[in-house]
Amino acid sequence: MAKADSNASSMAMNLTVLMLSFLLVVFWLKADFLIFTDMFSFDVEENGILKPATITCDSVYSVQSGDTCFGVAQMFNLSTEFFDSINPNLNCTALFVGQWLCLDGTLSG
Repeated sequence: MAKADSNASSMAMNLTVLMLSFLLVVFWLKADFLIFTDMFSFDVEENGILKPATITCDSVYSVQSGDTCFGVAQMFNLSTEFFDSINPNLNCTALFVGQWLCLDGTLSG
């Protein structure tokens, strides 16, 4: 009787580990896909190959101590959507003094 309980318990544990591993892989792949699709803007060339869009920055701001992305966007009357679009790879949790932020520009293919 104890051996049957041990086998059932072992099988349940193996099934649980297998299911959790599968979910971990699915979430990892989904996160990886979302990171790369949100991080870059792409335009399609005539031959069907994707190429990154180019940002032309017409005006910049040098980060000062205490600045935040939201604060800089407010300071220059920019919507957060526009600010994010012209600063696509910006990590707002790791701004450093002297870092250049784009305030006005265009996104072109």
